[in-house]
Amino acid sequence: MPVAARSRLDADERVLAWAVTVGDDAVVATPQGLWLPGVERIPWHLVTHVTWSGTTLTVTAAEEVAPGVLQNLPPVSVRLPEPGTVPETVQQRFYGSRRFSARHRLSGGDGVIIVARRVPGVDGLAWYAVYDDPAQRGDPLVVAEVERLLAEAQEL
Repeated sequence: MPVAARSRLDADERVLAWAVTVGDDAVVATPQGLWLPGVERIPWHLVTHVTWSGTTLTVTAAEEVAPGVLQNLPPVSVRLPEPGTVPETVQQRFYGSRRFSARHRLSGGDGVIIVARRVPGVDGLAWYAVYDDPAQRGDPLVVAEVERLLAEAQEL
């Protein structure tokens, strides 16, 4: 593993898989999250989408913009000429953190995804809403609808 990639890890962080990128950096998967070139570690519960094309790993992460509300960040794509087990490990960790996911159509026409994720080192689940249209987070009627959907999902 390139020294620059190893130096970004916490002292006790265990490496599950890694691969060198086309730019001689590295993608590193650990139990705590995913390290991509030029990006701080992405905790697994904040990874919202992963694709592997056979040569390119594309990861979409989210940030918590309000309690229980995630907003997707732009996807990051990385070419891996010799991916090793990185694609499988990333997909396994991504899907392993997901415990519940449901898409709902909102009265305003757009949708919301309600998700429950396991957070490494934390008991229980973290519940989130991901709005299709972030502007709807300011509509009190839509917010009440989403809060109801979250509560109903948590009762399942």
